[in-house]
Amino acid sequence: MCPNLIGLYIFFPIGKVTRCFSLVNYPDSMENNVTEFILTGLSQNEQVQQLCFFLFLLFYMILMTGNFFIVMTIQRSLNLNSPMYFFLSFLSFVDICYSSVTAPKLIIDFQAKVKRISFVGCMVQLFCVHLFGCTEIFILTVMAYDRYVAICKPLRYTTIMDWKVCSILVLTCWLGGFVHSFIQTILTVQLPFCGPNLIDHYFCDVHPLLKLACTDTYAVGLIVVANSGMISLSCFVILVGSYTVILLSFKTRSSEGRHKALSTCASHITVVILFFVPCLFIYLRPSTTFTEDKMVAVFYTIITPMLNPMIYTLRNMEVKNAMKRLWLGRNRRYPDVKLNGVGTA
Repeated sequence: MCPNLIGLYIFFPIGKVTRCFSLVNYPDSMENNVTEFILTGLSQNEQVQQLCFFLFLLFYMILMTGNFFIVMTIQRSLNLNSPMYFFLSFLSFVDICYSSVTAPKLIIDFQAKVKRISFVGCMVQLFCVHLFGCTEIFILTVMAYDRYVAICKPLRYTTIMDWKVCSILVLTCWLGGFVHSFIQTILTVQLPFCGPNLIDHYFCDVHPLLKLACTDTYAVGLIVVANSGMISLSCFVILVGSYTVILLSFKTRSSEGRHKALSTCASHITVVILFFVPCLFIYLRPSTTFTEDKMVAVFYTIITPMLNPMIYTLRNMEVKNAMKRLWLGRNRRYPDVKLNGVGTA
């Protein structure tokens, strides 16, 4: 460790090269002497932990299976080649990655007496949680824009949402998630942690870690709110605005067209509410923690990624038919119906 410095360590894949990037110099009395953190988990009750072990193991298996089937179905079905399904496959992939950052550790910790995580492991988990979480926020926003173009500008849809534009949008989502996560991690890793090391959460997040820092974190807390909170709020406002315009456009549509468009938007709106409301509760406030934070975090880290496949497939006839044909071999009974990426229910 660099003397008198709290730095970020980046390990390169070739050789044993380690570099220490320092952001802030602290006096010797504030040097980081914490090598690991202890997580409190969701509950301290042994019976509750045993019940949660099987419950969350089931949730994680459903989550992985459902999202895997969506990714594979879209990738292998020639009829699901519209931009909507292109974004949906990336959303399912991000859901798999996002939940895999926290769920396996949570499930294992239900069987552990002491829930330890190393300092480096904690920072890596923090980085990955915000990387995949922010990427998902941007993908949901892009999906809302896709629905807006498909429903409000159907004649120009294929011209506006060509594959080059879709690829750029997805790449931008990943880049935005990386920049956001890098800022969050840099802000946290430079802080001095000199004890205690008990994190009142089931994974490493910014607010619980700021609470343990041995220095004034008011300024850092404001930056966190500006970073995480404003991203969540601005994307949520864009999403609400997009779907409001879409709903208002239904007045000029036929009854059948209104039903098809509303069916697709209903799935998206459900996912947006389940994901964004908990995120806004956690991140759109000053650097404070509540006991309810852990249960609220379960919704956007596990519950929503688990429900996404069911929400999208149960309300989308194209995806259901493609799954039946691909995985059950029912080619003649369930033909696909193309609707310019709008979907059916």
